[in-house]
Amino acid sequence: MKLSKLALIAAVACGFHTSNTFAAQNNDIQLISCESSCDCGEPACGCEANGPACGLGGLGLGGCDAGGCDSGCGSGCDIDLFGKLHNHIHCDELGDPWTLFGEHCGWSAGGWVSMGYHNNALPAFNTRPDEFQLHQAWLYAEKAIDTSNGFDMGGRIDYLYGTDGPNTQAFGTDPRGFDNSWDNGTDYGHAIPQLYGEVGYGDLSVKIGHFYTIIGYEVVQATGNFFYSHSYSFNFSEPFTHTGALATYKVSDDLTAYSGYVLGWDSGFDDNGDAYLSGLSAQVTDTLNVTYASVFGRFDESRFNGPGSSSERGYMQSIVANYNATDNLNYIFQTDWLDTDDDAGNLGRNTFDINQYLIYSLSDRLALGGRFEWYEANRTGVFADDLNIYALTGGVNYRPSANVIVRPEIRRDWAFGPDTTGILADDDSTQTTFGIDTIFTF
Repeated sequence: MKLSKLALIAAVACGFHTSNTFAAQNNDIQLISCESSCDCGEPACGCEANGPACGLGGLGLGGCDAGGCDSGCGSGCDIDLFGKLHNHIHCDELGDPWTLFGEHCGWSAGGWVSMGYHNNALPAFNTRPDEFQLHQAWLYAEKAIDTSNGFDMGGRIDYLYGTDGPNTQAFGTDPRGFDNSWDNGTDYGHAIPQLYGEVGYGDLSVKIGHFYTIIGYEVVQATGNFFYSHSYSFNFSEPFTHTGALATYKVSDDLTAYSGYVLGWDSGFDDNGDAYLSGLSAQVTDTLNVTYASVFGRFDESRFNGPGSSSERGYMQSIVANYNATDNLNYIFQTDWLDTDDDAGNLGRNTFDINQYLIYSLSDRLALGGRFEWYEANRTGVFADDLNIYALTGGVNYRPSANVIVRPEIRRDWAFGPDTTGILADDDSTQTTFGIDTIFTF
């Protein structure tokens, strides 16, 4: 069989790439190959003896009407030689990721390993600079409920080990949470981020136990975030988990309501507070989703330590707007406000922030992203009064296969206030950080 030059280039390119989907973005352009295309069992166009190359009819090199291009696998006829050809002569589809455990009788299990490096320390999570480290070795088991036929029961347990473990442990009254002492040295530790049962009937479901918060946009799981590093608002103004009960009610196809009682913030199965957690998530248009979530009450009985220590109580809210500007461009706007005091009425924490994310998917394998944050803090533990921090992050997500994500990023932080000592590494007021991690899912 004699190959055209274009078919030969495509065949070589296909040999260097495997197949999957990237963030639910699909690329409909199929690549020329000298094997059966897309497992359809039919010969791919461009591979017949002296056959025409698909998509090049405008250059007099044959096209979809020249024969041999209707294999049922996608012809790639919208490729133009100089504009798109160099971007798409490879196998873009990644296929389904493989799983180690799979699903059995409604139960599924899996996990991931996240390992990375960053050259400077950041205030939380990425606190161990200039070392290759294991951030998350994660395992989970879950039975998701299905109420389409009526009543159902399920639940989930998550286990985490790594340098993200101590940040994710449950805090509380003495002995300070059920997994708070599971540390291994100064930086590594174990945690149980979730342990809950769930029941549901029709449009209503209720979680009871230890579960993730509904506050904010970023999450603890590495697989749920575009960026390797975290925002200040996520680290210092939002809860990670709650223990208690949370009801979810699907009011309509476009509106979901949340309501529950929790034992404060990041608590274990002990009395660390009393708080009301609630929220609304509305699909405003086909391209815009807006979520409001709030929590108020007693947050932490042990936040203020030492003589005369007392509980922290107050109000916190988060608003997240997620807008799909195009099939490839996603914009996220988030703002948080936190205001707390102690039993005596003294100011605890007062913070406000705005986070903006812009994510553009070039293909199923590759996406570019930016994040800009303004964080204002007043007496928030590790920070001084009247501190303003700005952080600009640019990053890439690349998937060499369905089970691997590589996330390099570069980040610039600026701090302004009466005292910025010890917050940033370079000269106390600015810092440039490079980081990269890899996530292996199974």
